[in-house]
This record gives sequence, structure tokens and C-alpha cells, in this order.
Amino acid sequence: MASIEVNGKSYETDEEGYLVNLGEWNADVANYIAKTESIDMTEQHWEVINFLREYFDEYQIAPAVRVLTKAIGKKLGADKGNSEYLYGLFPYGPGKQACKIAGLPKPTGCV
Repeated sequence: MASIEVNGKSYETDEEGYLVNLGEWNADVANYIAKTESIDMTEQHWEVINFLREYFDEYQIAPAVRVLTKAIGKKLGADKGNSEYLYGLFPYGPGKQACKIAGLPKPTGCV
């Protein structure tokens, strides 16, 4: 196990940097993880992060990219529900990278 330190508090992560205790997630942790992923969080990033957290709360699973793309398209509109838009925000993969920043487990199907 590894850990990150944000504002003087230590958070346990797995070897890939995903939070171990999902309940410890907060905006400061998200911003810290985003920085380590070379992402400057914008309103558009937060929209996806908040969507992912709501999705996880409802289904208890992190969505695979295809499911994520479709679900975002339904909720936020076709201009945001496409791979090009999502990869523009999260270049290392909207599933993996966005879920890591959102404090969620790695989506199933992500290698």
C-alpha cells in the first residue's frame, strides 16, 4: 500500500494511486490527485467527476468508458457524451483517470 498526504492528512492508496477508503475523498484530495495526473481541474472536469460519484452511489460500480460516455450524453448532452470530449478532459482515459480523481475504484474492464 502507498499513501498520499493532503493538507497534513494521510490517505491510503493502492499501488496505482486509487484511494483505498472511498469515504475519505474530498475536493482537496481530488485536486491533489488531478495535479499528479497533470490535470488542471475546470468546471467541465468537475461535472464529470460529480457525475461519476453520483453514478457510483447509485450502482456501486465505476462505469466502463462506453457506459460512461452514454450516460453522460443522456444527462449532460450529446456534445459532452462522446469519447473526443471526455478524452480531451482526461487524456489517459476518462474511465481510469476520472475515476481515480473521483476517489472511486478502477473501473472493471480497464487494464
